[in-house]
Amino acid sequence: MAIGPMQLLIVLLIVILLFGTKRIASLGSDLGGALKGFKKAVKDDDEQPSAVQEKVSADETKEETK
Repeated sequence: MAIGPMQLLIVLLIVILLFGTKRIASLGSDLGGALKGFKKAVKDDDEQPSAVQEKVSADETKEETK
């Protein structure tokens, strides 16, 4: 049994009646901000290991020259 477009419309109307359009818009913007922050954190984590690895390589080179 699949959910059809009419059932989705009814659920949407019930949600709008319960929460109101302003609160739904606020939730949407909050969710968008959270996703943007998550993507930024993932990107920062991807860039950080290469910088750490470069420092480790530099430290190893210093130890080899001693």
